[in-house]
Amino acid sequence: MFDLDDEWTPVTLENCSSLAGPFYHGTKASLSIGDLLTAGFRSNYRDSVVMNHVYFTTVPKGAGLAAEIAKGEGRPRVYVVDPTGRFEDDPNVTNKKFPGNPTRSYRSEQPLRIVGELESWESHDREFIDQLRKFVESGSGEIIN
Repeated sequence: MFDLDDEWTPVTLENCSSLAGPFYHGTKASLSIGDLLTAGFRSNYRDSVVMNHVYFTTVPKGAGLAAEIAKGEGRPRVYVVDPTGRFEDDPNVTNKKFPGNPTRSYRSEQPLRIVGELESWESHDREFIDQLRKFVESGSGEIIN
């Protein structure tokens, strides 16, 4: 899924404009083109956390995984998004298990505009999704907000 041999350059608020998309966001929410995803809502993974950022990735499979484990009753969806402001590497994954940002995940305090929806994407196997969902539901892992 990820090429750990790629040279990694940290994405910061100052240099984020040099990173080209496309960008993806996974969720179970039913949204329309033109809608904005904004910070300030409860986390998809922990009800006690109100998110200060909106998260996204350049990896459709990663966005699909986020959609699969997100809370909610809707079907998993992967939206193509356009950041409306500056963004940075997601500190929840950057340099955690692997050096750099192998999941190509980012966060922004500014909204993301929905510009499309993927009809399909490569999925992880069901066992991995179920294990990750249980891990998230257990409240394990710190969320850097």
